[in-house]
Amino acid sequence: MFDMIQALFNRDSDGNLVSFEVTGHAESGPEGSDIVCAAVSALTFGATNSIEALAGFQPLVDMDDAVNGGHLYVEILQDITGEQFHIAQILLESLRLSIQGITEEYPEYVKMN
Repeated sequence: MFDMIQALFNRDSDGNLVSFEVTGHAESGPEGSDIVCAAVSALTFGATNSIEALAGFQPLVDMDDAVNGGHLYVEILQDITGEQFHIAQILLESLRLSIQGITEEYPEYVKMN
């Protein structure tokens, strides 16, 4: 049983967010009623979709429900314009802050690096 969500955010040498990875399940409630898992899922999928829609490029995405109770890895590609990178940074920093808020509220269910 996977009883915690792990969220990892990776930065480059300049401090820019370049990828994130989320694994596991919160197990904070019955299946279908787990508000912590639902919140983290909505935020991560929303950020990923927003990068494509608002920054105008498709990030590298690897997703598997069977790995570690759930797995989503998203990486910003290097061959994008400065404006696309800037928009992606805003979206990724917003995601990181939102996950941090959930981690502070539910530390027994979510861990973030």
